[in-house]
Amino acid sequence: MNYKERITSDHQVMLGKPVIKGTRITVELVLRKLSEGASTSDLMAIYPNLQEADVLAALNYASDVLANEEIIMLDAA
Repeated sequence: MNYKERITSDHQVMLGKPVIKGTRITVELVLRKLSEGASTSDLMAIYPNLQEADVLAALNYASDVLANEEIIMLDAA
């Protein structure tokens, strides 16, 4: 799945946080709700504009961001 078809970031929407296209539902919110035990079905019931593919795109986006994260090691003084 290509999350770029479902996730967008625009400085005029939610201060530029990544959101599900066409909504103000942030990737962060989706991940937080999932980590609290909500199911995809729960999320779709709470947010009628949300689709299962949107939840999967949020997960894919998060894993891609983490996979491409750069870690800078500083020498301990």
